[in-house]
Amino acid sequence: MSILIAYDGSSDAQHAIEETARLFPGASTVVLYARQPLESLAAHLEGHPALEDLRDLDTRTLDASEQLAAEGAERARALGLKAEPRVASVPEETAAEAIVDVAEEIDASLIVLGSRGRRGLPALLSGSTSTRVMHTTGRPTLIIPSGALAAARRAGRAGAGR
Repeated sequence: MSILIAYDGSSDAQHAIEETARLFPGASTVVLYARQPLESLAAHLEGHPALEDLRDLDTRTLDASEQLAAEGAERARALGLKAEPRVASVPEETAAEAIVDVAEEIDASLIVLGSRGRRGLPALLSGSTSTRVMHTTGRPTLIIPSGALAAARRAGRAGAGR
């Protein structure tokens, strides 16, 4: 079994790794950080002197992305998972598309994502990577609510029963 864990360094993604380790002890995982290269956002600057600065900045952000993926994989290994870090540079894709593509490439048995639990206008404006992945992949997908969101939902159910 190979599990793809989408990871962005957030507390929600960290919680997703913790829950994956609890649910699937010792599983083989790929901890994926999907990044949008800065250079792709500035294609209209071709020939402009600022583009070289942007390329240099993009190289540094790639280094930071690789560090972030490595930290996620290290966290997973510390929790007993077999984990390898991976970075996907997605110049013309969304993070959700990159996650689905890498899941296909590695033949993942499961895709795991953390969820912030956004609702209403914030969810509409920013979209939800986890929802997009769930609706575009043909692979099993596990969406893990943030620790705070899960606790609030449990407290709400407990309070509603009184």
